[in-house]
Amino acid sequence: MNAPNTTQKRTALLVGATGLVGRHVLDALLADEAYGRTVVLVRRSTGRNHDKLTECVVDFETLSNAPIPWGIDDVFACLGTTIKVAGSQERFRRVDYDYTLQSATLAKQHGARRLGLVSSVGASATSSTFYLRVKGETERDLEALGFESFSVARPSLIVGERQEHRTGESIAMTLGKALSLALVGGLRSYKPIGAAVIAHALVDSVLAGEPGAHVLTFDALVRLAARRSQTA
Repeated sequence: MNAPNTTQKRTALLVGATGLVGRHVLDALLADEAYGRTVVLVRRSTGRNHDKLTECVVDFETLSNAPIPWGIDDVFACLGTTIKVAGSQERFRRVDYDYTLQSATLAKQHGARRLGLVSSVGASATSSTFYLRVKGETERDLEALGFESFSVARPSLIVGERQEHRTGESIAMTLGKALSLALVGGLRSYKPIGAAVIAHALVDSVLAGEPGAHVLTFDALVRLAARRSQTA
């Protein structure tokens, strides 16, 4: 067995690097001096060339065979889809729950002690809504893996350029922007938020490494992202 990573620079494992938030997480990791290496698990190449980037093109159905290097410090789980894109509830759960849990488990076996997850506002394992229930079950079972630090970003509508068009989400985004000023108090968690803000906040939270589980909704995400930009 190889020795653990003892270098000063951290090594990150990113799953979902081609998604909306994942692309920004990748940008943040490659730009951050704290990270000397970022390993991404992808079904297809990101098309990026960077001396700190290592791509592992994998079949998520046989993820245990992925050539993940030893010495992972932090894992970022940014996989996400919709039932429409996935094609069925079963397939949606396969991507959002199974692949995420398998990736985090594998990363932990390779040394990871900190985990950052992109989830959703309203996520709950007891929700009557299938989407939110799967998100909640994913959070619950990832926490049970026992990472030293677990940061969960729970955004509402995410603002940014997606690679696929989501009609329903586009309509909701337009309405969300129009109603944003009215979302105050406990409703602030439902404000639309930029993908880059989520990414920067999640990286900041994982780097902080505070023990335990930490749920980050709108205000916390904005605050962390602002702090990160001030210190960049």
